Amino acid sequence: MGFAAWTLSAVVLAAQETSTQTGTSTNQPANRRGRVADTTPAAPGVLPGNGLAQHDFFYAGEGDGRHRMYIVRKGKIAWSYENPDAQSKGEISDATLMSNGNVLFAHQFGVTEITAEKKVVWHYDAPPGTEIHTAQPIGHEHVLFIRNGNPAKLLVINTVSGATEKEFDLPVRNTNSVHGQFRRARLTEAGTILIAHMDLHKVCEYDANGNELWSLPTPNDLWMATPLKKGHVLLALEHTGVQEMDRQGQLVWELPRASLTGYRLSGMQTAIRLSNGDTLINNWCAKGTGPAAGTAVQAFEVNGDKEMVWTLRSWTEPADLGPSTTIQILDEPSSPEEVRFGDIKP
Repeated sequence: MGFAAWTLSAVVLAAQETSTQTGTSTNQPANRRGRVADTTPAAPGVLPGNGLAQHDFFYAGEGDGRHRMYIVRKGKIAWSYENPDAQSKGEISDATLMSNGNVLFAHQFGVTEITAEKKVVWHYDAPPGTEIHTAQPIGHEHVLFIRNGNPAKLLVINTVSGATEKEFDLPVRNTNSVHGQFRRARLTEAGTILIAHMDLHKVCEYDANGNELWSLPTPNDLWMATPLKKGHVLLALEHTGVQEMDRQGQLVWELPRASLTGYRLSGMQTAIRLSNGDTLINNWCAKGTGPAAGTAVQAFEVNGDKEMVWTLRSWTEPADLGPSTTIQILDEPSSPEEVRFGDIKP
C-alpha cells in the first residue's frame, strides 16, 4: 500500500478535520513518511471514458484489509483471486498476467505464480527480515525479483530447476528499513534493468552482472521507472506526478499532480505508456469513510495533451476492485514475459 496501513487513519482524520474547519478542499502533508493527505471531499460526478468497459484489463491491489487481483473483460469481472491470509502472505505490490493465463505476483513476503485455476505452480518465500515488492517473468521458466533487506539483492531463479542463475547486491540508503527500499523494477529491450531506488531517490540501469550503466537523480517520492522507446524513462512520482525524462536528464513530458484538480489522489505509483501513446497511471487510495468514501479514482488514462481519456472508479459490488497497485491493459495481444536479462532469454 502507499507505505503502510497505519497511515490510513491519519489520512482520513486529516481529511475530516480540514473539511470541518474550512469546508473547502486542500492537499496537505499527512505523516512523517511523506504521504499526502487527500482532503478533497468529492471527485467529479461524471467521469471521462466508459468505466469498466473502456478496456479489458488485469488489476491487482491491496489495502482496506484485503489483497486481491481481477481480470475485467467487457465491463465485468471475468476472474478474481483474493489472498486468503493477508497478514501472513502480505500486500500484493506487483503482478503480471502472462500470455499462458498464469499470474505472477509479488506479495511482500514472497513471490508466487498461479494458474488461471488458482493452482500454485511456483513459490518463493522471502527470508525473515526481507520483503519482496516487485517481480517480472522472463519466459516461462525464469523469474526476476528484488529482495529488500540487508543486503538488498536482485535474483533470477529458474522456476523449473530451482537454481538461482543471477544474484547481486543493490545499494540502499537504510539497511534497517527494508520496507522503503524498492517497489518496482522493469527490464528493458536491451536486456538491462531499470530500478527505482526509493530510498536513494534515483533511478539506475544495471546490466546482468550488476554493473551500473546509468543513473538519474529524482524527487524523493519515486515509485517506478518504466523504460520507453529511444531510451527515455517514464517516472511515477507518488505525490509529484509523472515525468518522461531523456538520458541526459532533460524533461520531455510531464503530468504534474497539481494539474489534476478535482480528483482525490493519494499515491500515483505506476505509470505505463500504452501503444496508442496515452499514459496509464494508477492511484493507490483507500476507499475511506465519510462523505468522500469511494470517490477516489483507482486509475486514469491521459493523452499526450494531458487530457483525461478514461478514469476508473469502481468501489461497489459487483465490482468492488479495492485500492489499486497495478493495472495491465489487455486490449491487444501481448506476451509480457517475452523479455530477456543478459543471456537469460525467454
